[in-house]
Amino acid sequence: MKFTLIVCTYMRPKPLDDLLLSVQKQTVYPDEILIIDGSLNLETQKMLEQRQYPKLYYFLVDDAHRGLTKQRNYGIDRVSKSSEIVCFLDDDTLLEPNYFEEILKTYILHPEALGVGGYINNEAHWTFVGDDYKPEISEYYYDGWKKIDGSRFVIRKKLGLDSDTKPGILPEFSHGRSIGFLPPSGKIYAVEQLMGGVSSFKTSVFEQLKFSTYFEGYGLYEDADFTLRLSKRGKLYVNTAAQLAHYHDSSGRPNQYQYGKMVVRNGWYVWRVRHPKPSLKAQFKWHAITLLLAFIRFSNTFTTVKRKAAFTEFLGRMSGWFVLFFSKPKIQS
Repeated sequence: MKFTLIVCTYMRPKPLDDLLLSVQKQTVYPDEILIIDGSLNLETQKMLEQRQYPKLYYFLVDDAHRGLTKQRNYGIDRVSKSSEIVCFLDDDTLLEPNYFEEILKTYILHPEALGVGGYINNEAHWTFVGDDYKPEISEYYYDGWKKIDGSRFVIRKKLGLDSDTKPGILPEFSHGRSIGFLPPSGKIYAVEQLMGGVSSFKTSVFEQLKFSTYFEGYGLYEDADFTLRLSKRGKLYVNTAAQLAHYHDSSGRPNQYQYGKMVVRNGWYVWRVRHPKPSLKAQFKWHAITLLLAFIRFSNTFTTVKRKAAFTEFLGRMSGWFVLFFSKPKIQS
C-alpha cells in the first residue's frame, strides 16, 4: 500500500527532528512525508534544510491555515492521488521500527477498516495476570492485563460514575476510557475513537469528511470529533503492536485557563456528536463527572508544586461549564 505521513507541527524543531529520525529507521518507509508547519519563526525550516530527509515536502502555513485542524486539512489537500493511506503523527512522538508495518498489516487483515490507530507504550505500566484475576478498586483490568488506575477513576468508581463501556467506546454520558486503557497485548481491537496523533485513515475517507474547523488553535478533542463521526460510516481499529512513545512536549500549548475551558466545552461538543439526545440520567452523569474532575483539579492546588497552573485550569473548567447554560457550542454537520 502506498501511504503518506502528515505531521502538523508548531514551534517544535527538536522533537520533530527526533520523530523523523525514528521514521528513517522504519521497516516500511512512507511514500511521502508532508510537514505542515504553523510556526511563527523559521527554526523548523532551517532544521529540515540541514537534515534532507528523503521524500519529505515542507509547507510553512500562514495565519489562515494555522491551527491543528486547519493544518491537517491543508495537508490532506496535498496528499498524492496515488496514496491509499494517510498517517498522522504528533511531532513529539518516537516510533518503534515496525510501526508503519503493523499499521498497514491491519488494513490487510481488516479490509473494511476506515481507520487504524497505533499504541502509545510509555504512558502506563501494565502487568499480565490472566483471565481469572479479580482487580482491586485501585486497579484497572482489561483482557488479562492490569495497571494502577488513576485517582480520578478510583473516585468515580466509588461514586458509581465509572465508564460502562470498553476502552475507545464512548458511553451515553461520555467521560469514557480512551484507547490508552487498552493493554499492550499485541492484539487488534475494534473502537469508535482514535487519538489523532497516532492515527491513520484510508485516503477515500477524506472525500466526504474533513477535520472540523470548530476546533481551532490547539484543537483539543478534534480527533475524537472526527473519528466519532467516521465510526458511524465504518469500522475503526487500534493495533496494539503498532507502538510508539509520546513525550508530550509542553511548547506550543495554550495557557491553563484556556485549556480548562476547552476541556469542558470541547468535551461537551464531542459528547453531543456521538449522543445528540442523551437521557436525563446521562446528562446528570456528564455534569456530575465534569464538576468532579474540575474539583479534583482544584485539589491539585494544594498537592502539587504547580499550584498556579492547577488553580488556573480549575477556573477555566468552571468558566467553561457555567457558560454552557447560556451558550452551547453549535454542532457542525
